[in-house]
Amino acid sequence: MTGNTEVVVIGGGYSGVMAANRLRQRGDVTVTLINPRPTFVERIRLHQLVGGSHEAVVEYRDVLAEGVRLVVDTVARIDAAGRSVTLTGGGSVGYDYLIYAVGSGSADPSVPGAAEFAYPLASLEEAQRLRPVLEKAPASAVVTVVGAGPSGIETAAELAEEGRSVTLVCGGVLGPYLHPRGRRSVTERLAELGVTVVDGPGTSVTAVTRDAVGLGDGRELPSDVTIWTAGFGVPDLAARSGLSTDSVGRLLTDETLTSVDDVRIVAAGDSAAPSDLPLRMSCQAAMPLGARAADTVLSRIAGEQPSHLNQAFAGQCISLGRRAGIFQFAHRYDVAVWFHIDGRPGAKLKEFVCKGVVKHLADEAHKPGSYGLHRVSGGSKRRELLAAGQGEAPATEPARVAGERTAR
Repeated sequence: MTGNTEVVVIGGGYSGVMAANRLRQRGDVTVTLINPRPTFVERIRLHQLVGGSHEAVVEYRDVLAEGVRLVVDTVARIDAAGRSVTLTGGGSVGYDYLIYAVGSGSADPSVPGAAEFAYPLASLEEAQRLRPVLEKAPASAVVTVVGAGPSGIETAAELAEEGRSVTLVCGGVLGPYLHPRGRRSVTERLAELGVTVVDGPGTSVTAVTRDAVGLGDGRELPSDVTIWTAGFGVPDLAARSGLSTDSVGRLLTDETLTSVDDVRIVAAGDSAAPSDLPLRMSCQAAMPLGARAADTVLSRIAGEQPSHLNQAFAGQCISLGRRAGIFQFAHRYDVAVWFHIDGRPGAKLKEFVCKGVVKHLADEAHKPGSYGLHRVSGGSKRRELLAAGQGEAPATEPARVAGERTAR
């Protein structure tokens, strides 16, 4: 391809920013990043925003490469045939290649009363809405957190450390991803903080009212403030635009992250379903996927064959308030092992990782092409699953919990 190439990136989260920065390796590529907010959201810190210990935002000038054009707007529709996107605010933007990185959020809860009386926690706006509610609530108010993934655990611990009365409703197992040893460590820390953990059979939420949460076993738990971290959903932009998606709405791609419908559309992050075998929702997956998506586009511009996805995982880390945390180590194919680091060292490691995520983006902004973690081998497990035609991720925990975004 000769002349200038226009690339549009939809979504300014972890994968979108990584992709946009990496595309700046070529001087003949013009990059436009479209995002609904003027600031970068550290989604892995939203529980801290709710607890008042962090604002969970970073200025784009600190993480976005010079020369990337930022358009603060939302894409209403992708016109694949016309190679353009229509903006909600009016007008359109043309492209030669499109990177689809719209991320994920809360799924519309089907539980009666949840949409009306529970507060979701998967976006900046949702966290900002919840924070003043908690600030106005008396210290004696009972806070119920629904969802046993990292988001639910972190939120419960953060609020309990402030002295709140917190109940964590698991709907099953606490921290499904965790190894039993890691789960015991988390359980002990939550007990130290005074969190009431409701887990096991019959703990799925069946109804939410203004002042209570009903469970499948018939129990009704008092709740002055109910926080909802269960469920996983993605924007329906791809489906609305006539592109092929999986059952959840993620864009279907091949192993180069190229849309099965259009060679000029590439996906990354939570909204991508490569080979209908999506990776676990995490920063650990999002940034390498963003880098891989950019490399796919750059390879096509250069007339080269793009490389296939090759994802490696290290584990998952969870903060348990400001003074404790856990890093749960895992196999490269994302199944937890017995080893973990917890307590104060776990908290320090979690904070190191959170800061490191922003640093990775900033480093790629300053030196496009410097990031290389997406090239680390994840081993043969994914290839085995693909060969077997097994439509499920190799992780022990499917990506079904909103806020399951972790930096590992």
